[in-house]
Amino acid sequence: MSRGILPLLAAGLLAGVAPAHARATPAPALRVAAASDLATAFEEIGPAFQRATGRRVTFSFGSSGMLAKQLQQGAPFDAFAAASAQYADAATRHGACEAATRTPYARGRLALYSRLPGQAPSRVADLAAPRFRRIAIANPDHAPYGQAAREAMRAAGVYDRLKPRLVYAENVRQAVQFARTGNVEVAIVALPLVAADAPATWTEVPATLHAPLVQIVVACRGGADFAGGKAFGVFLAGPEGQIILARHGFAAGGQK
Repeated sequence: MSRGILPLLAAGLLAGVAPAHARATPAPALRVAAASDLATAFEEIGPAFQRATGRRVTFSFGSSGMLAKQLQQGAPFDAFAAASAQYADAATRHGACEAATRTPYARGRLALYSRLPGQAPSRVADLAAPRFRRIAIANPDHAPYGQAAREAMRAAGVYDRLKPRLVYAENVRQAVQFARTGNVEVAIVALPLVAADAPATWTEVPATLHAPLVQIVVACRGGADFAGGKAFGVFLAGPEGQIILARHGFAAGGQK
Protein backbone atom coordinates (compact mmCIF):
# COMPACT_ATOMS: atom_id res chain seq x y z
CA MET A 1 0.00 0.00 0.00
CA SER A 2 1.46 3.32 -0.97
CA ARG A 3 1.96 6.06 1.57
CA GLY A 4 -0.40 8.29 -0.39
CA ILE A 5 -3.32 5.95 0.14
CA LEU A 6 -3.14 5.76 3.97
CA PRO A 7 -4.18 9.38 4.64
CA LEU A 8 -7.07 8.93 2.24
CA LEU A 9 -8.24 5.80 4.06
CA ALA A 10 -7.92 7.52 7.43
CA ALA A 11 -9.92 10.48 6.20
CA GLY A 12 -12.54 8.15 4.80
CA LEU A 13 -12.85 6.27 8.11
CA LEU A 14 -13.19 9.50 10.04
CA ALA A 15 -15.79 10.75 7.58
CA GLY A 16 -17.77 7.58 8.18
CA VAL A 17 -17.46 7.63 11.96
CA ALA A 18 -17.82 11.30 12.84
CA PRO A 19 -21.51 11.76 12.00
CA ALA A 20 -22.56 8.71 14.04
CA HIS A 21 -20.46 9.89 16.97
CA ALA A 22 -21.98 13.37 16.71
CA ARG A 23 -25.49 11.94 16.76
CA ALA A 24 -24.69 9.90 19.89
CA THR A 25 -23.40 12.93 21.88
CA PRO A 26 -26.20 14.66 23.77
CA ALA A 27 -26.42 18.42 23.49
CA PRO A 28 -25.08 20.29 26.54
CA ALA A 29 -27.73 21.08 29.10
CA LEU A 30 -29.01 24.63 29.36
CA ARG A 31 -27.58 26.33 32.45
CA VAL A 32 -29.93 28.52 34.48
CA ALA A 33 -29.03 30.62 37.52
CA ALA A 34 -32.17 30.56 39.68
CA ALA A 35 -33.26 32.30 42.86
CA SER A 36 -33.57 29.98 45.87
CA ASP A 37 -37.33 30.50 46.17
CA LEU A 38 -37.71 28.61 42.86
CA ALA A 39 -36.09 25.38 44.06
CA THR A 40 -39.33 23.46 44.61
CA ALA A 41 -41.14 24.76 41.53
CA PHE A 42 -38.17 24.15 39.22
CA GLU A 43 -38.12 20.45 40.12
CA GLU A 44 -41.26 20.37 37.98
CA ILE A 45 -40.36 23.16 35.54
CA GLY A 46 -37.14 21.43 34.36
CA PRO A 47 -38.75 18.20 33.07
CA ALA A 48 -41.71 20.16 31.64
CA PHE A 49 -39.35 22.44 29.70
CA GLN A 50 -37.47 19.41 28.32
CA ARG A 51 -40.70 17.77 27.17
CA ALA A 52 -41.77 20.97 25.45
CA THR A 53 -38.47 21.89 23.77
CA GLY A 54 -36.20 18.82 23.82
CA ARG A 55 -33.60 20.83 25.76
CA ARG A 56 -32.22 19.55 29.05
CA VAL A 57 -31.73 22.15 31.76
CA THR A 58 -29.70 22.34 34.95
CA PHE A 59 -30.19 24.86 37.75
CA SER A 60 -27.80 26.62 40.12
CA PHE A 61 -29.75 28.01 43.07
CA GLY A 62 -28.67 30.88 45.29
CA SER A 63 -29.64 34.33 46.46
CA SER A 64 -30.38 36.65 43.55
CA GLY A 65 -27.69 39.10 44.66
CA MET A 66 -24.97 36.43 44.76
CA LEU A 67 -26.03 35.01 41.38
CA ALA A 68 -26.02 38.47 39.80
CA LYS A 69 -22.50 38.97 41.09
CA GLN A 70 -21.41 35.62 39.60
CA LEU A 71 -22.90 36.58 36.23
CA GLN A 72 -21.01 39.87 36.28
CA GLN A 73 -17.82 37.90 36.93
CA GLY A 74 -18.40 35.76 33.82
CA ALA A 75 -20.29 32.72 35.14
CA PRO A 76 -21.43 30.60 32.14
CA PHE A 77 -25.21 30.81 32.48
CA ASP A 78 -27.75 30.89 29.64
CA ALA A 79 -30.56 32.45 31.72
CA PHE A 80 -31.11 34.14 35.07
CA ALA A 81 -34.41 33.73 36.93
CA ALA A 82 -34.17 36.35 39.68
CA ALA A 83 -36.43 36.88 42.69
CA SER A 84 -36.47 40.63 42.16
CA ALA A 85 -36.10 43.14 39.36
CA GLN A 86 -33.22 44.79 41.22
CA TYR A 87 -30.73 42.00 40.55
CA ALA A 88 -31.96 41.06 37.07
CA ASP A 89 -31.52 44.70 36.06
CA ALA A 90 -28.04 44.78 37.59
CA ALA A 91 -27.06 41.83 35.36
CA THR A 92 -28.44 43.53 32.24
CA ARG A 93 -26.80 46.88 33.01
CA HIS A 94 -23.47 45.07 33.33
CA GLY A 95 -24.02 43.36 29.96
CA ALA A 96 -23.98 39.80 31.29
CA CYS A 97 -27.64 39.39 30.31
CA GLU A 98 -29.74 40.90 27.54
CA ALA A 99 -32.23 43.61 28.55
CA ALA A 100 -34.42 42.96 25.50
CA THR A 101 -35.28 39.52 26.91
CA ARG A 102 -36.34 40.88 30.33
CA THR A 103 -39.62 39.16 31.27
CA PRO A 104 -41.58 39.35 34.55
CA TYR A 105 -42.86 35.86 35.33
CA ALA A 106 -44.43 35.91 38.82
CA ARG A 107 -44.65 37.63 42.19
CA GLY A 108 -43.10 36.12 45.27
CA ARG A 109 -45.01 35.73 48.53
CA LEU A 110 -43.65 35.97 52.05
CA ALA A 111 -44.60 33.64 54.92
CA LEU A 112 -44.01 33.16 58.64
CA TYR A 113 -42.91 29.56 59.04
CA SER A 114 -42.53 27.10 61.92
CA ARG A 115 -41.85 23.37 61.69
CA LEU A 116 -44.33 22.76 64.50
CA PRO A 117 -48.06 22.70 63.67
CA GLY A 118 -49.91 25.63 65.18
CA GLN A 119 -46.71 27.46 66.19
CA ALA A 120 -46.40 29.93 63.29
CA PRO A 121 -47.42 33.43 64.43
CA SER A 122 -50.53 34.80 62.81
CA ARG A 123 -49.06 38.32 62.38
CA VAL A 124 -45.59 39.78 61.92
CA ALA A 125 -46.09 41.82 65.10
CA ASP A 126 -46.55 38.56 67.04
CA LEU A 127 -42.86 37.74 66.45
CA ALA A 128 -42.17 40.00 69.44
CA ALA A 129 -43.49 37.27 71.75
CA PRO A 130 -40.70 35.89 74.02
CA ARG A 131 -41.18 32.33 72.73
CA PHE A 132 -39.57 33.35 69.42
CA ARG A 133 -36.00 33.62 70.67
CA ARG A 134 -34.38 33.14 67.24
CA ILE A 135 -35.84 34.25 63.91
CA ALA A 136 -34.21 33.24 60.61
CA ILE A 137 -34.28 35.43 57.53
CA ALA A 138 -32.21 35.45 54.34
CA ASN A 139 -29.37 37.97 54.41
CA PRO A 140 -30.87 41.31 53.30
CA ASP A 141 -27.51 42.37 51.87
CA HIS A 142 -28.06 40.17 48.82
CA ALA A 143 -31.35 38.27 49.17
CA PRO A 144 -34.69 39.82 48.08
CA TYR A 145 -36.69 37.80 50.61
CA GLY A 146 -34.45 39.02 53.41
CA GLN A 147 -35.04 42.59 52.28
CA ALA A 148 -38.80 41.96 52.17
CA ALA A 149 -38.72 40.35 55.64
CA ARG A 150 -36.93 43.39 57.07
CA GLU A 151 -39.43 45.73 55.42
CA ALA A 152 -42.33 43.73 56.87
CA MET A 153 -40.88 43.87 60.40
CA ARG A 154 -40.34 47.62 60.08
CA ALA A 155 -43.86 48.14 58.77
CA ALA A 156 -45.21 46.15 61.72
CA GLY A 157 -43.16 48.31 64.12
CA VAL A 158 -41.13 45.43 65.62
CA TYR A 159 -37.82 45.47 63.71
CA ASP A 160 -35.73 47.24 66.37
CA ARG A 161 -36.93 44.83 69.07
CA LEU A 162 -36.36 41.75 66.89
CA LYS A 163 -32.98 42.71 65.45
CA PRO A 164 -30.94 41.04 68.26
CA ARG A 165 -32.86 37.80 67.68
CA LEU A 166 -32.30 37.61 63.91
CA VAL A 167 -30.26 34.76 62.44
CA TYR A 168 -29.07 35.44 58.89
CA ALA A 169 -29.05 32.67 56.27
CA GLU A 170 -27.12 32.78 52.98
CA ASN A 171 -30.40 32.51 51.08
CA VAL A 172 -34.08 31.95 51.73
CA ARG A 173 -33.87 28.17 51.26
CA GLN A 174 -31.26 27.98 54.01
CA ALA A 175 -33.57 30.04 56.26
CA VAL A 176 -36.21 27.34 55.78
CA GLN A 177 -33.65 24.70 56.74
CA PHE A 178 -32.79 26.59 59.94
CA ALA A 179 -36.46 26.32 60.96
CA ARG A 180 -36.92 22.72 59.84
CA THR A 181 -33.92 21.55 61.84
CA GLY A 182 -35.01 23.41 64.98
CA ASN A 183 -32.10 25.88 64.99
CA VAL A 184 -34.65 28.70 65.16
CA GLU A 185 -38.24 28.80 66.39
CA VAL A 186 -39.54 30.63 63.33
CA ALA A 187 -38.39 31.93 59.96
CA ILE A 188 -39.63 34.55 57.50
CA VAL A 189 -39.33 32.82 54.14
CA ALA A 190 -40.66 32.38 50.61
CA LEU A 191 -44.10 30.85 50.75
CA PRO A 192 -43.44 28.65 47.66
CA LEU A 193 -40.75 26.77 49.61
CA VAL A 194 -43.16 25.77 52.39
CA ALA A 195 -46.54 25.83 50.63
CA ALA A 196 -46.66 22.02 50.50
CA ASP A 197 -46.13 21.74 54.26
CA ALA A 198 -49.09 21.33 56.59
CA PRO A 199 -51.08 24.59 56.45
CA ALA A 200 -50.82 25.00 60.21
CA THR A 201 -47.07 25.62 59.95
CA TRP A 202 -47.14 28.83 57.95
CA THR A 203 -48.98 32.14 57.71
CA GLU A 204 -48.80 34.39 54.66
CA VAL A 205 -47.45 37.89 55.29
CA PRO A 206 -49.69 40.61 53.78
CA ALA A 207 -48.10 41.97 50.59
CA THR A 208 -48.88 45.49 51.84
CA LEU A 209 -46.06 45.17 54.39
CA HIS A 210 -43.25 45.04 51.83
CA ALA A 211 -42.35 46.10 48.29
CA PRO A 212 -43.62 43.71 45.60
CA LEU A 213 -41.32 40.75 44.90
CA VAL A 214 -41.59 41.04 41.11
CA GLN A 215 -39.59 38.15 39.66
CA ILE A 216 -37.73 38.61 36.37
CA VAL A 217 -36.11 36.17 33.92
CA VAL A 218 -33.48 37.26 31.37
CA ALA A 219 -31.36 35.42 28.79
CA CYS A 220 -27.61 35.71 29.38
CA ARG A 221 -24.48 35.79 27.23
CA GLY A 222 -22.05 33.80 29.37
CA GLY A 223 -23.38 30.36 28.43
CA ALA A 224 -23.26 28.42 25.16
CA ASP A 225 -26.97 28.62 24.28
CA PHE A 226 -28.38 32.15 24.27
CA ALA A 227 -31.35 31.04 22.14
CA GLY A 228 -32.07 28.33 24.71
CA GLY A 229 -31.97 30.93 27.47
CA LYS A 230 -34.56 32.97 25.61
CA ALA A 231 -36.72 29.88 25.12
CA PHE A 232 -36.57 29.13 28.84
CA GLY A 233 -37.86 32.64 29.66
CA VAL A 234 -40.69 32.27 27.16
CA PHE A 235 -41.66 28.92 28.70
CA LEU A 236 -41.54 30.27 32.26
CA ALA A 237 -43.87 33.16 31.42
CA GLY A 238 -46.09 31.01 29.18
CA PRO A 239 -49.25 29.08 30.07
CA GLU A 240 -47.60 25.83 31.24
CA GLY A 241 -44.92 27.61 33.24
CA GLN A 242 -47.50 29.84 34.90
CA ILE A 243 -49.69 26.90 35.90
CA ILE A 244 -46.73 25.16 37.54
CA LEU A 245 -45.59 28.31 39.36
CA ALA A 246 -49.13 28.92 40.68
CA ARG A 247 -49.31 25.32 41.89
CA HIS A 248 -46.17 25.93 43.94
CA GLY A 249 -47.44 29.10 45.62
CA PHE A 250 -46.33 31.95 43.35
CA ALA A 251 -48.75 34.77 42.72
CA ALA A 252 -49.70 35.68 39.18
CA GLY A 253 -49.12 39.13 37.80
CA GLY A 254 -45.42 39.53 37.23
CA GLN A 255 -46.01 42.97 35.71
CA LYS A 256 -45.21 45.69 38.19
